[in-house]
Order: sequence, then C-alpha cells, then structure tokens
Amino acid sequence: MIAEILANTLNPDQTIREEAVHQLETLENENFPTYLQYLCEELANENSPSHIRTVAGISLKNTVSAREIARKEQMVQRWIALNDETKQSVKYSILNTLNSDDIKAGSTAAQVIAAIAAIDIPRNQWPDLIQILLENVTKSNKSNLKQASLQTIGYTCELINPEFLAAQSNSILTAVVNGAVKEEPNQEVRLAAIQALTNSLEFTRDNFEQELTITGMKSDDEKVALQAVEFWSTVCDEEIALAVELEEAQILNTAPPVCHYFAKAAVNDLVPTLLWLLTKKSMDDEDDEWNISMAAATCLSLLATCVEDDIVAPVLPFVESNINNSDWVYREAAIMAFGSILEGPNPVNLYPLVNQALPLLVNLMKDDITQVKDTTAWTLGRISDVLPDTLKNEDTLHSLVTVVTEGLGDTPRVASNCCWCLMNLAEQLEPEDLEVNVTYPLSKYFEGIVTALLNASQQEQANAEINFRASIYEAMSTLVSHCSKDCLPIVAKLTEVTLQKLDETIMLQNQIVNIDDRLAHHELQANLCSVLTSCIRRLDKDIAVMADNIMTTLLRIISSASKSSTVLEDAFLAVGALSAVIEGGFNKYMESFVPYLNVALQAHEEYQMCSIAVGLVGDICRALNEGVIPYTDEFMNHLLEDLQSSILHRDVKPAILSCFGDIALAIGSNFVTYLPIVMVVLKQASSMEASPNDYDMIDYVNQLREGILEAYVGIVQGLKSGNCAGEMASHVNDIFAFMHNIHNDVEKTESLIRCILGLIGDFADAFPNGELNPLFSEPWISEIIREGKKMRGSISTKEVAKWANQMVKRSLQAASVSY
Repeated sequence: MIAEILANTLNPDQTIREEAVHQLETLENENFPTYLQYLCEELANENSPSHIRTVAGISLKNTVSAREIARKEQMVQRWIALNDETKQSVKYSILNTLNSDDIKAGSTAAQVIAAIAAIDIPRNQWPDLIQILLENVTKSNKSNLKQASLQTIGYTCELINPEFLAAQSNSILTAVVNGAVKEEPNQEVRLAAIQALTNSLEFTRDNFEQELTITGMKSDDEKVALQAVEFWSTVCDEEIALAVELEEAQILNTAPPVCHYFAKAAVNDLVPTLLWLLTKKSMDDEDDEWNISMAAATCLSLLATCVEDDIVAPVLPFVESNINNSDWVYREAAIMAFGSILEGPNPVNLYPLVNQALPLLVNLMKDDITQVKDTTAWTLGRISDVLPDTLKNEDTLHSLVTVVTEGLGDTPRVASNCCWCLMNLAEQLEPEDLEVNVTYPLSKYFEGIVTALLNASQQEQANAEINFRASIYEAMSTLVSHCSKDCLPIVAKLTEVTLQKLDETIMLQNQIVNIDDRLAHHELQANLCSVLTSCIRRLDKDIAVMADNIMTTLLRIISSASKSSTVLEDAFLAVGALSAVIEGGFNKYMESFVPYLNVALQAHEEYQMCSIAVGLVGDICRALNEGVIPYTDEFMNHLLEDLQSSILHRDVKPAILSCFGDIALAIGSNFVTYLPIVMVVLKQASSMEASPNDYDMIDYVNQLREGILEAYVGIVQGLKSGNCAGEMASHVNDIFAFMHNIHNDVEKTESLIRCILGLIGDFADAFPNGELNPLFSEPWISEIIREGKKMRGSISTKEVAKWANQMVKRSLQAASVSY
C-alpha cells in the first residue's frame, strides 16, 4: 500500500498527487510509529524501484527535520518521545540500507541517518554511530557501503555542532583517510571521502594530514581533484578568518583563537601541485564553466592571502621561467599565478616584482592567444586594485591606460577584464577630496577613456553579449563617480549623450517583438539609467540646468516599463539621485511622479522595487522637508500596508520603519497625526527576538532594530524641531527598555550601539531640563557610552558616544542647577 501512495506523490495528475500527500499526512498523524516502519521497509526494499525508495527516504527524513524553527522543534520533540524500541528499529533499518546495491537508496539513507544523528548525538543517544560508519569504511570491500557511509559522515558533520563530535575526531579522520587514499580503486568513494573531510575540518584539525588531499588534487578524476582543491580553499578561508579573530583578540586583550597554520605548513607541497593544475587548460574550455584550473587559481589566491610572504618564493620561479614560454598554456598559467599572489604578501616586497613585470604584461596584451590576453587583462586589473602605487610613474600609467583602452575592442572576455581594470584604476586613483582636488592622474586620459567606452558600447558584440555591455556601462559609472573637478565638463557631455541614448531606446521599444530582445533592451535602459545616476551625483548642483530633460526622460521610461521590468528600479534610483541634488526644486515634478511611486510602494511581490520605492520616499522627504506634507497621507498608508503584507519580503521592513523617521524629520510637528499608530507598530516590531543559533534571524533582527532606532531618532528630532517633543513623554520608558534590551544582547552590532548612542543624545537634547534624568542615571547608560568611546571600528561611533555623553551630562547638570 505505501509504495502505491509514494508513487502517487510523483503522479503528474495534481488531484492524484494531492490525495497521496493527504493519505501520507493522515497516516503520519494517526500512527506515527507505524508510518516510520512503513517508510523504513520501503527504503530498505531491494525489489522496489529506485525512485520510490528515494521518495520513502525523503519522507522519512522530513519526519525529523524541517527548515522552519518552530516546526523543526516539534519534530525533534516527537522523535524524542518515541519509545526506544521504535527508534532502534528505525536506526537498524536505515543503517542496513547503506549497504544497498542501489546507490541512490544508500545516499538517501545517509541523509536520514544524519538528520536523526543531529537530534540524538547531542543527547548522547547514538554514541556508536561514528564507530559503525568507521567499520563500514575500513572493514568492508563493498564500494557502495563505503561511499554511503562516508556520505553519512559528511552530512552528519555538516549538521552537528563540532563540540559534539570532537571526541570522535580520530574515528572520523581515520574513515575519511581510508576512503581518500590513492589505493582506493573507486573514484566515487574517494570523492565522498574528500567531501566528508571538508565537512569535518572543524573538529579533525588536531589530527590533520595533508598528504591525502594533495594526492587527491592529482587525481585523473576531475571531480575528485576539484573536491581536494576545494578542501584546501576551505582551510585557507578558515585560517584567514582566524587571523582576523587573532588580530581582534590582541586589540581587545582577549583569549586568542587556536590556529594550527595548516596552510603555512603545507605551502611548499601545495604550490607545485596548484601550479601544475593551472596548466590543465585547453582552447575548448568554456568561459563560464568551473574547472580544475579555475579552482587552482582561486585556491592559490586564498593561499597567498593566508600565508602572505611565504607564497612568493615557491611561485616566482614558475612565473619567471614560463611567462615567455612558447606554449601558450604555460604562458597563461604563469600570468595567472602572478596575478593570484598579489594580495597577501607585503606590498613593499611585491613592488619591485610588479615594476619588473608590468612592461611584459603590457606587451602580452598583444598576444595572439585570447586566453593569454584575457588573463593578462585580469592581472593588470588586480595590480590596479591592490597595488596602485606601482602605477604612479607617468610612463607606466600611460602604457597601461593605452593597452587597456585598446583592449576594449578585443573579444568580450578580454574587453570585460579591461573594463574591470579601468574601474579599479578609477577607484584607486581617486582624488582625496572630490570637491577640492582640481585634477588627478587620470584627468588627461578621462575623455579618451569615456570615448573608448562609448565606442565599445556601439560594437555589435556589445549588443550580442549583455554581460559585456553591462561591464562597459559599469566602468563609465565608476569613472564618473571618482573623477576630479576638471573632468566635470566631460561628465556633463556624457550626461547629454546618455539622455539621448535613453530617448532613442524609448522610440525603439515599440518595435521590439522578441522576448529576448525586449529583455536585452530593458537591460540597456537599466545600464544607461545607472550611468545617468552617477552623472547626476557627480555634477551635484550643476545638474539643475538639465533637470527638466532628465525627469521628462525618466518619466517616459517609467510610464512605458512593465511592472516587473528591471529598468524601473534603476530609473527610480536616478530619480532619487536627482531629488537629493536639486532638493526643493524637485517639488515641481511631484505631481507627475508620485502616482508611479505609489504603485511601486504597493508592489509587494516585487520586493526589490518596493524597497527602492521606500528609500525614494526617504530621499524625497530629505529633499523637500515640509514640502512633502501634501503627499504624506498616501505615503504613510502605503508604508503601513507594506508592514502588514504577508507577501512582501521581510528584508524591506527595516527600511520602512526607518522611513517613518525620515517623514517625521521632514514634517516636524505635523507628524503628531501619525504618532499613535507608528509608536504601536514600532513597539510591536521591537518585541521580535532571534534564536541563539539562527544566524540569519539574528542578522535580520539586528537590521530590524536598527530600522526601529532610526525611526525613533527621526521622530524625536522632528518633534523637537516642531516644539512637540513632549508628545514622546509617554513612550520613553518603553523605548529605553528596548535600548537596554539591545545593550544586553551579545549579538548587537556596532551600528546598533551607534544608533542607541545617537538616540540617547537626541532624547537628552529634546528634554534638556532633566525630565529623563531617572532614565539617564541607570547604570547601563554609562556602560554603553563607555563601550562606544572604546570602539575600534568606526570613528563616528566614538564621536557619537562623546556627543551623547555631553548631552546626558548637560541634562543631569541642568536638573541639579534647578534645585
């Protein structure tokens, strides 16, 4: 019976499928132990079709595991409540299924075992599991059993907190080493072993061995080799993170984390293998297909970051001996190796090497082989990004800019890296103060670069390769954003050209019928809007003379775009930039624009569009101040509806709460109308908490709290400016309790601390006569001010802490004087 029901869950007929799901749910709810028995029997049934066994296994796993926290906890408690006989029967059955001739059934059983282990091992209810799996790997000659057992170890290590498995790390390591050794004939077993080793790194570190993974990197089976390289990338990632933690511990004088420096110990063995893997390329490799050569380059780059100066000596001889090699594969590998080690070692040690290499790299941009030019352009981009001081010589910069702008006419893959190089140059050579510095190193090349980018955008290949075209316009935007004042006349011309191109796209759009062509057309409009946004921001007040033309064009784009078109988001961002620059001058466009803004605020299913619209409301409020009052009723209604929506993505909601503060700051005393409902909403939102181990939820709650605090800041400042601060008096106890709760939270961020300090200062400023002194006298207030003063991250946090301290002292002193 159960097999038929399981088969029906896959039936293409929706009615049959839904009925089968209902039958399974009924059986599960009415007699859970029997339901488990049926599923175990079907998963173990060697005569059952593979797909039915897989469905049985997945259904079994879903009885003990779920994504939603509340539902998962219910399932855990239900499993714990089962009698021991039932649980042992399930475990015995699924462990036996690991030995199945059906690989899929064994793999599914591995997932079920791991899900149950995640419940039982932390409660010491399955102490012999790892030993059983170890024996399966070391004492059996059956490949299927070895593979499934190693998969079980991998899944289990992924799901369980390392502390619960640390005592069994020897057994885990022994199992994966046995599966990964070169003597193991089955490649799938070796692959499963290396995957398990990667997952178990957290608690096998004390017994770590490197030989097996380096052997795995040399495997003829690319899947095994990729996993071995990925393992070392994981090691480097972890040790890079540990280095940051170690630095923080030294600053804060806390206990340092333990780091075994596996990468540093292995560097001389690893590097030759990685360099060898860099040469595993062919002309037929796809640009976007992940392969062993790409993985090796990524690993080498992480290794350089991890071991720093120790990477140079083993890599440099390979570069020197192969950069002019007649075989393009070795030539390209040498360039890739050099580019991969530019971040990590002390820049002072790299400067002479880069200065020596730059003329060679410039010449290699004219190589006959596209792959060589592509990697060369990428390496020049890396130099521009991480070692820009090597480009201060005028001749060097001139030759670099020349070959890179010429490269814009090459194949899309080469030209895209040239765009990236130009972006890095623009960012790294940016003037110290855009409003003060009249010129900068790229000034003399600026117009030529912009012209070359515009010409590249007109090439046929730019229209055929959407990603390449996007790179061109992104480079334009970056150049504009970071240029000096003497480039502004060229930026003004680029603005006019961009508007002209946008107008042309509007005239053409009704002629486009093909869906792919329409999507590409919308992408082009979005790219042009991004460039326009950068031009508006860089020209600042000088854009006012073009404001009418800009808004006319943007309104035409917005009115003709479909609801789900990506161009809407970029057009709205351009409008936001314009409002921020011309401020009160934006008022004349409100009547025409607000209807579109209101529609976007109601786009609950298009949450990114809705999020941008919420941000734009804030931009408009800051631009118009009390000029926004005629529109605030509509804005507030939509924002409150957004908060109540069950469809709108939760990530938008912190921004909505913050937007209440923007509105209050703009309209001052007029916000009193909205105060009661907003304070209810903020209080409700402030009650949200996150489970200790749910890191996604912790991040979200922190974002939500930041939005709440920003709302309070705007409201307090806005009401004070309108002489209505007293309206907040009945809410201060709740607000201070909320801030105190955050202060006690170990997961609070520096941004939250800064927001709390700002709000404390604002309250002291709004109630200067000692009305809130009982709250200011609470010990946690002085604690968080001291914490803010000691912050080593942002200077602004220290400044806000000092200001808040002054405001609180002034309030306390004012009260003592009044007595």
